Amino acid sequence: MFMPMLTRMLCNAALALMVGAMPFCATAAEFEIQMLNAAPGNAQHTNVFAPAILRISSGDMVTFVPTDTGHNTASKRGMIPEGAEPWNSPMDTRYSVTLTVPGVYGYLCLPHYEMGMVGLIIVDDAAPNLESAKKIRHPGAARAAFRDLFDQLAN
Repeated sequence: MFMPMLTRMLCNAALALMVGAMPFCATAAEFEIQMLNAAPGNAQHTNVFAPAILRISSGDMVTFVPTDTGHNTASKRGMIPEGAEPWNSPMDTRYSVTLTVPGVYGYLCLPHYEMGMVGLIIVDDAAPNLESAKKIRHPGAARAAFRDLFDQLAN
């Protein structure tokens, strides 16, 4: 009687040690960015992503939601980390990306890029490609919009 009970206790202790030694498994988070004809609470600021700046962890998923019609999302060439996958969604389509490479990701709405419909996603830390992303040239209002977003990152 004593031996089976001791064996069971030892097995339970070994199992507890194995479970305790297993690495903590974090689950990836999911985020949404709205594609809007006007900023919430400011109809004068047209064609926006909300939020315009999003900070996430590696492996998190971001879904672009066409809350209003006439928009898409595309990564900006030269404004994503080396080794990251670029994207270009169809118009008026809910579109998800999972970002796994740390750095800054610049993105835009193709029909409204020159009007300044742009945004930034920061994965873990912007440092790996921040300076090179800042050097990319943009047309029209996109130039000032990206400059404003980078200024917000610095503050």
